[in-house]
Amino acid sequence: MTAFVAPLRAVNVGGTGKLPMTELKAMCEELGFGAVRTYIASGNVVFTSRKSESAVKAALEKRLHAYAGAPIGVLVRSAPEMAEVLAANPFAKMAPNRTVAIFLDKAPPADTLAGIRGQKDEEVKLGRREIYAHYGDGMGTSKLAIPAAKAGTARNMNTIATLAKMAAEL
Repeated sequence: MTAFVAPLRAVNVGGTGKLPMTELKAMCEELGFGAVRTYIASGNVVFTSRKSESAVKAALEKRLHAYAGAPIGVLVRSAPEMAEVLAANPFAKMAPNRTVAIFLDKAPPADTLAGIRGQKDEEVKLGRREIYAHYGDGMGTSKLAIPAAKAGTARNMNTIATLAKMAAEL
């Protein structure tokens, strides 16, 4: 069995994509995933499965589409990969609540940094399948736009640390 973390895209954010975490947990159990646990209401689920990452992603996206009537993006990482995301944080000395990893399905394009708009005091670095961003003054007033991150989903380092710990315990 492999432990996985699946952060969902655009769930319970700003009044869109309403999905109770009890429903998400039940869907994952229906799909045969084991030891299912959710974390906060923004669409984070941790579970075990014998399926591959791509099979887990496909099954969960299909089930969520049936539930919501529209596609819901699912990004998947194994427990070791989630720990790597945390360990590879290039802004580890910065405030974890102002630092995010934007999860992507594949490596960020080579021109990712050149495409950034609205950058003020924010710092951006590329990871393996993530884009890391540190918001010096916080995210609330930032105008930072990273076009390559459009299909991804961001989690702050506090959330990533918790999800990595939860997955490691499975």
